[in-house]
Amino acid sequence: MARPRVHDDALRLRLLDEASALVSATGADSLTVRELARRAGTSASAVYSLFGGREDLVRAVGDEAFTRFARSLSAVPQTGDPAADLLSLGLAYREHALQAPHFYRVMFGVAGAGAQDGTRGAATRTPTFQVLRDAVAVVLGPDTDPEPAAVGLWALVHGLVELELDGLLPTDDPREHYVALLRAAGPGILTVPGGTVEG
Repeated sequence: MARPRVHDDALRLRLLDEASALVSATGADSLTVRELARRAGTSASAVYSLFGGREDLVRAVGDEAFTRFARSLSAVPQTGDPAADLLSLGLAYREHALQAPHFYRVMFGVAGAGAQDGTRGAATRTPTFQVLRDAVAVVLGPDTDPEPAAVGLWALVHGLVELELDGLLPTDDPREHYVALLRAAGPGILTVPGGTVEG
C-alpha cells in the first residue's frame, strides 16, 4: 500500500500563491520561509519539503507564473482573422494580469524568478513571447522578421497593463481604453519596410 502524501498539491499551490504576493510586494530578498509558512497555515518544514531552499522557492514562483500565463494565452482561439487573433492575445494578456497581478509582477520584475534571469533579452526567449511572435508572423507574412513588431506590441500592452495595475490610467473604462489604444497604435507598430499592415 502506497504511503500517504504528507504535503499535497493544494498546499503547494497555496504556498505559491502566498509567495507570489509576498515577493511581488516586497521583493525576493525579503521572502522568508517562516513568514510564508505562517501565512499559508503550515510549517517551515513543509515549505522545505515541497520546494527545497528559498532560491528554489523563488524560481518555483516564477515557473508557476509563466505556466499560468502560458495557459491563458494558449486558450485564445485561432480564427481565420490573424489581426483579430492578435487583438485577442492582447486582451488575454490584460485579463491574465488583472486576475493574477502578483504572479504577473513576479514574471517581469523579480530577480531570480520569471524573465529576470540576469541576461539581456531573456523575456523574448520565453514560450509566452514566442506565442506573440508567432501571431505577429502570421499577420506580417513569411518575408518579414516579426521580432521587432512583436517587441513593440509587447511594450505597448505591458506598459498599458502596468499603468492599469498601478491605478494610473485616467479612464472610467480601462478595458475600452485599452482596446482603443491597441487598435490605434497596433497598425503603426506593425508597419513594415515596403508597406503597412492595416488593422
